[in-house]
Amino acid sequence: MIMRAFGWGLVVGAAGTTALNAITYLDMAIRGRPASDTPERTIERLSEVTHIPVPGDEEARANRLAGLGPLSGNLAGLAPAVVLALLHAAGWRPPALVEFGSASLLAMISGNGPMAVLHITDPRSWSASAWLSDVIPHLAYGAVVSATLRRVIR
Repeated sequence: MIMRAFGWGLVVGAAGTTALNAITYLDMAIRGRPASDTPERTIERLSEVTHIPVPGDEEARANRLAGLGPLSGNLAGLAPAVVLALLHAAGWRPPALVEFGSASLLAMISGNGPMAVLHITDPRSWSASAWLSDVIPHLAYGAVVSATLRRVIR
């Protein structure tokens, strides 16, 4: 039962992460804003803090960081959905709005938490535009995760 819930959590998390990325990329295309470099900077800082180097010469290291940053975002999108799927397997059946809010909030925490803890960014200093650029994709994530999880768990 746990492995099945874990598997469904990965599937649901992939769907939610796809929605989050699609909204983010659409926002970038509409407003002409650049991609964020905070995921790569987070991996770089994490490497410093853990004393686990990202190997390679300057170019290879930059390329690895460019791959590890988005990969960490994918993991941050999978984790909340897995947690919610495991909670479902344990019998938790919240109202749809609570599940939507939980999924959105967990995704924001898993995505932004490490960046804040490592002092890559400080959400307290974000502009309204920056908050909207972050909140709206996470709301899309929460909507897709909640709806998909409810569908597959039935």
